[in-house]
Amino acid sequence: MVGKKVKRLIRSKEALYLLITIIIVLGFYINNSNFLSLGTLRGAMQSMSITGIMAVAVAMLFIGGGIDLSMSMVCLFGGIVCALLIRADVPWGLAIVITLAIGACVGGLNAIMIAKFSMMPFIATIALANVVRGVNLALTDTQPVAITVESFNWGANSMFGIFPYPFVIMCVLLIIYGLILSKTQFGRNIYLVGGNMQAARLSGINPTRIRTVLYINAGVMSSLSGIVLASRMRNAIATTVNDSQMEAITATILGGIAFGGGSGGMVGCFIGILMLNLFNAGLYSLALDAYWTTIASGALLLIALTTDFFNEKSRAKSLRSKSGSGDTAVVGSVSK
Repeated sequence: MVGKKVKRLIRSKEALYLLITIIIVLGFYINNSNFLSLGTLRGAMQSMSITGIMAVAVAMLFIGGGIDLSMSMVCLFGGIVCALLIRADVPWGLAIVITLAIGACVGGLNAIMIAKFSMMPFIATIALANVVRGVNLALTDTQPVAITVESFNWGANSMFGIFPYPFVIMCVLLIIYGLILSKTQFGRNIYLVGGNMQAARLSGINPTRIRTVLYINAGVMSSLSGIVLASRMRNAIATTVNDSQMEAITATILGGIAFGGGSGGMVGCFIGILMLNLFNAGLYSLALDAYWTTIASGALLLIALTTDFFNEKSRAKSLRSKSGSGDTAVVGSVSK
């Protein structure tokens, strides 16, 4: 039994992506022996935390067959709201709770438009992103909102001087959501809804409720990533360039989570986050111009999407073959 599990793990997509990540790391290390220094690794852990927190929500949405393109703006919104509350002398712990609650409400708006009124996720979330962007500008008058409370600076500190607190938060979230997906009925329902909504509905599952929870969760996680960013930077800026959402999408797909829904897991999500951020850190160590990193990240996304397309095509063909031979097609396979 153990041998079979080991063989299945070795043959899994996650093992392949982990091997690719190791090859990337070794390649950059051979070119620059300082690449695996503690300072470089700590910087990589710090930079991947914002992307990673957001990628948790992106992964849940993808598995459930959804997508949210408003997350970057909601991230900035979360940081701004939290910063304004702290400047209004609200204790920062309470400010975080209020901000997350507001983020849940923003996610709820997406859920209403998509799950209740059947709007296209791309259109609905882009529209809300523009609304939130305008709100961000109005709240700040395009000026940075500085945070002077010293105790709120935890985002720039580290556990044991090695692991940045944002990285620890990201890892805890990955574990929690991984357990939800693999060990709970709600997690299994997410896979079923993402794999085949009609079949899930016939099985007695309420897809509207599932997707509502996923979009609310996306609002909460986006706000949390904004809070972490504000804590690390000690300010919140409405006009900053925020590529965290596209990086989260890239990392999620690199980790083997199907864009079409119904497959993937948090282990793959974590490997995708590692792969993308170590790749970017490696490019930075080569002292290349910043635009090369952007070009390389875009190329990685194209490769990931192409791989996902052929994987999904192969999976659909396999399911049709099983169905045609009289076997029961399994919709929404769970990757652990």
